[in-house]
Amino acid sequence: MKIIGRDLLEQGWQPGPAMGLALEIAEKLQQDNLARADILTRLNEVRQAPASYENEPLYGFLAKQLLKFEMATFTSSKEVYPRMEEKNPIRETAVPYRVWGKEFEQETLQQLQNAAHLPISEMAALMPDGHPGYGLPIGGVLATKNSVIPYGVGMDIACRMRLSIFNETADILNAQRDRFRKALIFNTRFGLGGRDGEWHKEKRRYHEILDDPRWRDLPILRQEYEKAVIQLGTSGTSNHFAEWSELVVLEDSPQLGLQAGESRLCFVTHSGSRGVGGTIAQKYTRVAKSVHPELSKQYQELAWLDLDSEAGQEYWLAMHVAGDFASACHKTIHQTVISTAGLEVAAFVENHHNFAWKESYGGQEYIVHRKGATPAGKDVLGVIPGTMADKGYIVIGLGNEESLCSSAHGAGRPRSRTATKQMVTRSQRDAMLKQRGVELLNPDAGVDESPLAYKNPAEVMAQQADLVRPIATFMPLMVMMASEDKFGRGKKR
Repeated sequence: MKIIGRDLLEQGWQPGPAMGLALEIAEKLQQDNLARADILTRLNEVRQAPASYENEPLYGFLAKQLLKFEMATFTSSKEVYPRMEEKNPIRETAVPYRVWGKEFEQETLQQLQNAAHLPISEMAALMPDGHPGYGLPIGGVLATKNSVIPYGVGMDIACRMRLSIFNETADILNAQRDRFRKALIFNTRFGLGGRDGEWHKEKRRYHEILDDPRWRDLPILRQEYEKAVIQLGTSGTSNHFAEWSELVVLEDSPQLGLQAGESRLCFVTHSGSRGVGGTIAQKYTRVAKSVHPELSKQYQELAWLDLDSEAGQEYWLAMHVAGDFASACHKTIHQTVISTAGLEVAAFVENHHNFAWKESYGGQEYIVHRKGATPAGKDVLGVIPGTMADKGYIVIGLGNEESLCSSAHGAGRPRSRTATKQMVTRSQRDAMLKQRGVELLNPDAGVDESPLAYKNPAEVMAQQADLVRPIATFMPLMVMMASEDKFGRGKKR
């Protein structure tokens, strides 16, 4: 059945040029025999986050039209925030910052320098897994005074790691692989496609976050609520994953009930706040840019919101709701997969990045942005993944204030995804996985997630020996992640 205007109106589209373009795209996709539900879901993803699709061949023109309409609506609505009058707010001299690691793309270092020249900045740091992002680089840490930068937090607000530890060893997985394989395949969903909605018709999940009254406090949270209901307990695209791993304990950990030399089975996930966080990030970045029209092009994605302002308070609330939603997603994934596998959790570790915290250094309170950086306060536990074929680490923070008590959040990329796709083949990736005894449950995952696409995790850990101390390693055994398609692609954050 052909998709018509009434179908889009029921989905929340507004009459106008954008809806006409959407109907043209729908017709093309139907000619390609794409399912009706999938088409509607994909078009809605573009409508809800148009900035993510500006450079897509199929959706780019539609995305630009949606952004144009959105900005016109924004500027003519009651949501008008005071603008800065300062003509040239950029510092002549950067605030102090330190870089851990080496072999960074020049864009990464330039983005950190730009952030260090903002008038609101006080301190900055770059972790050894750093690479380019929107505004602040991934791996960038920035302390500001009473101000928050939406793109300094990132698109995937409160993206996080969760690692559950069991009393069983990895022998149980090797003996019953099909049991653990099915637990992953049938209880996880990745990406932005229509399968999420279809899946949830039969397997809708519940968590008390859906009853949180804060969803009613802001228009954007009310708008995103239904998306949260559908996406609860699902995982994102790009480098997000769910895996069974073998944990090897390096030193005693009373916090986790582990003893040096032990080997345990564990379950590890990496994902964030899904479409909810992305929409919040994009909206309040546009607000911040409108508040700071004086910023030149190279600083626009670092536009900030004063926390005493209405917009700043709105973003702060929305960021925390997105963070709690991201945590709820992990909890439901773990509960579902683990119960299906017939296991009980002995201990777990969870930490997040892509967030802003209120913290004090030298007697002063700052807003500390950790974009792709892990909190590493004194004796704080954290999880730092490696790659799908390299060890990750449970670490304990050393509380190094030069890094604003932060560490890397992963291995990091030495080059862009595009460059990786030009130099790494699927057969090379698969050969490496086979050699290291790793089973990838969806071989359609992009080669830009190959171990060869990342820096050496062991070297990254060595470069931050003054930030964290490893207390255990975990080696992937069976991995599930998004397939490589137009809705499983990776983006800057």
